[in-house]
Amino acid sequence: MNVVGFAGYSGSGKTTLVEQLIPALRLRGLRVSVVKHAHHRFDIDHPGKDTFRHREAGAFEVVVASQNRLALMREFERPAELTVHQLIAELYDGVDWVLVEGFKHSDLLKIEVWRASSGKPTRYQDDDFVVAIATDSPRQLPSATLRPVLDLNDADAVADFLVNNQGRFAYSFEDRLG
Repeated sequence: MNVVGFAGYSGSGKTTLVEQLIPALRLRGLRVSVVKHAHHRFDIDHPGKDTFRHREAGAFEVVVASQNRLALMREFERPAELTVHQLIAELYDGVDWVLVEGFKHSDLLKIEVWRASSGKPTRYQDDDFVVAIATDSPRQLPSATLRPVLDLNDADAVADFLVNNQGRFAYSFEDRLG
């Protein structure tokens, strides 16, 4: 199983990119699951919502978590903030890729999703886990980087990057969960 995170501020395009990556990876014969971080209480499967969009795009599983709930629906008796690694462990191990949306402070390798028009700062200068930047404004990045800069609006190019570098994203439960 390969795991990659997508980190960025709200409105940066994370959900849209993940939604477009799912069919791009599936067309390559790969099975894809999604882990999505949510805040506090949430409901799922409403048209237009992130989880609904991911499922409609063809994700094998969608796991969404907050301190109150985990969906592949599981209700907690009291608030519990699960780690991204605990959530990944909930997934079927027969998937090729897990796309993690949110969890920007995790120790997962991730692609930063950034738009200059958002006015928000970038993370790549201070986050060693950012391995690439997906942006619609590469010339406006605040500092030079040796990391690959990917076209945010070209999901096929991002999928190619992932597939061509999949060894880098190999995930081991033993290393993560002890």
